[in-house]
Order: sequence, then structure tokens, then C-alpha cells
Amino acid sequence: MEVINHTQKRSDKQLVVVMHLSQLLGYFIGFGSLIAPLIIWLTTKEKVIEMDEHGKAAVNFQISLLLYIVLSIPAILLLGLGILTLIMACVVGFIMPIVNAIRASNGESPSYFLTIRFIS
Repeated sequence: MEVINHTQKRSDKQLVVVMHLSQLLGYFIGFGSLIAPLIIWLTTKEKVIEMDEHGKAAVNFQISLLLYIVLSIPAILLLGLGILTLIMACVVGFIMPIVNAIRASNGESPSYFLTIRFIS
């Protein structure tokens, strides 16, 4: 017996935009910047056309930011330059989700600055 899957992917730019903007929850809730896009991406990547590409980019960006922040803390004690890395991570972590939400609403591919590709 053959099982046929009739589910088709739909285009939902608003959900992709919300996924990018959900990264800003980290400024209000601790790990909300990683958890919210991860949940949205995992639950809708088979249902929404562009969600897989945008979700991977957002999760990779948040993991990269977390790594930069963790590495900047000892750098503050050792070199004093870690404070610049920490400030840069906070600024980039606030600006890039907004930029990529605008790109998603225009139908463009995501482009995150200094992202390490953990998930490909």
C-alpha cells in the first residue's frame, strides 16, 4: 500500500518575518532569541516554502552570537577587548534580525553577518 502525502508547501512571508523578529525576544527573555526561532523553524519547515532557509540562517546566527558572547567574557578579563566584542554582539544581534525580517518580507534570501554555519 502506497501512502501519498498531499500536503503542499504554502508561501507565508508573515510567518518568516515573525520568525526573524522573534530573535529579539532575547532582550526580554533569557534564551528566547534562540528558542523561539528554533521552535518556529522546526514546526513549520515542511509547511512554509522559505522557512527552511530562513530558519537555518536564524538559528545559526543565534548560536554564533551565543558563542561570541561566551568567548568575550574571558576576553574581558584577559585582554579587556572582550567588552568591544560583547557590545558588538549585542548591536549586531539587535540589528540583523530586523534587516533580515525586511529582506524576508521582500522575498530575498537571509544574510547574517559573521555567522558560523552549524546547521547546513
